[in-house]
Amino acid sequence: VQLQASGGGLVQPGGSLRLSCAASGSIFSTNVMGWYRQAPGKQRELVARISLSGVTNYAGSVRGRFTISRDNAKNTVYLQMNSLKPEDTAVYYCNRVPYVYEYWGQGTQVTVSS
Repeated sequence: VQLQASGGGLVQPGGSLRLSCAASGSIFSTNVMGWYRQAPGKQRELVARISLSGVTNYAGSVRGRFTISRDNAKNTVYLQMNSLKPEDTAVYYCNRVPYVYEYWGQGTQVTVSS
C-alpha cells in the first residue's frame, strides 16, 4: 500500500498551494497522519501531523503558514501551504505517524521560486 500525494507545483514566493493525500480506510481511520518533506541533500522531515480527533502539531519552520486537516469521510488528509518560501522547496509526502516504510509513495514536488 502506498500513499499518493498530489497538488504540488511551481509557485512564486508568498504564494499558496494545497496538497492532498488519499488513503485506504484501514490506514486513515486508525492512525495519526502526517505530511513529510525532503529537500535536496537533506533528510526527510515531518512538518505537520494530525490526530484522529483533529489535534495538530507543526514543525517550527512552517508553524503559522501551513495548516493540516483531514476529512474522515473521504479518508483524505490535506496540507494548506501559505506564504511559501524558497526554503519550502521539497518533495512532499504523506504517511502515518510514525511512518511505515511501505506506505511511502512518490510524493509531490513543490518548488517555490520567482
